[in-house]
Amino acid sequence: ILGTGAVANRFAKALANITDQAELVAVGARTQARAEKFAEVYGIPAAHGSYQALADDPNVDIVYIGTPHPFHHRDTKLCLEAGKHVLCEKAFTMNAEEAEDLIKMAREKKLFLMEAMWTRFFPVHVKIRELLAEGAIGDLQGLNIHHNYVGLPELPDAYPDELGMGTFMDQAPYGMGLAFSVLGPPVRTAGIGTFGERGLNLQVSGVFEHEGGRLTTWMASRTTYDVKDVVIVGSEGKIEIHAAWYKPTALTLYVKGKDPELFDFPLDGYVGYEYEAMEVMNCIREGKTESEIMPLDETLGIMKTMDSMRSEWGFGK
Repeated sequence: ILGTGAVANRFAKALANITDQAELVAVGARTQARAEKFAEVYGIPAAHGSYQALADDPNVDIVYIGTPHPFHHRDTKLCLEAGKHVLCEKAFTMNAEEAEDLIKMAREKKLFLMEAMWTRFFPVHVKIRELLAEGAIGDLQGLNIHHNYVGLPELPDAYPDELGMGTFMDQAPYGMGLAFSVLGPPVRTAGIGTFGERGLNLQVSGVFEHEGGRLTTWMASRTTYDVKDVVIVGSEGKIEIHAAWYKPTALTLYVKGKDPELFDFPLDGYVGYEYEAMEVMNCIREGKTESEIMPLDETLGIMKTMDSMRSEWGFGK
């Protein structure tokens, strides 16, 4: 694990639940003290006081990048250059140019690389893909996504969105990832963002037009009442993902003329990051350098879409 922040802690807890598939052998931090403290909590054999030392550790096969968004390109590149496979937290990078650079390097070096879009690997989302493939709700028509809550981060001295702290960089990748997964890449986009104190991006909302005239509408906010639901609509029914849809445990299938059908997938002690970690392990065991569930071209497509929307709003890179 590279990084010792909140998401790195959650990922370490998840790995402790799947020790039959992966072994957490090292952690890298900006200081030796931080690395040793993290290692002590999770029983990690090696604690490195620099990211370079972690990348150079011969006992490490795969590195999970858990640093803030602006450092994903730097930290992932460091590990790829050292010959390590990488699982990089979302948002994958700060822009498409950075994403292209990493993807090119991973492919040239024949190393595994994947964006850690954990939502996509939950059993609920696996079931959704099965239902859609079966045509359970008829012809797919659209998607409605809400990812809203009240909660602002502590503002650093730097411009907040440069640290990826705004709603767009932090929350929008979830909704965009779902839209790409369910309906494919958009052919046309429209959106708007609102800003608060010191330029922090507080709310974003968008509409995607997909092939065949199908639509995604989505909203992400840090200033509204908690609304974290998704509705996938077809010509014969709909699928509702119960809140919170990005870490779900249940969905309900509604089909015209039939009783609603509930599908439950309890976590049973899992944190949620286990599923993406298991995908990485399975891919590497099978000799794959990309996940078919979260392919790199899709990650790049999401970053290009984000670049385009931010350019329209006049903020970010």
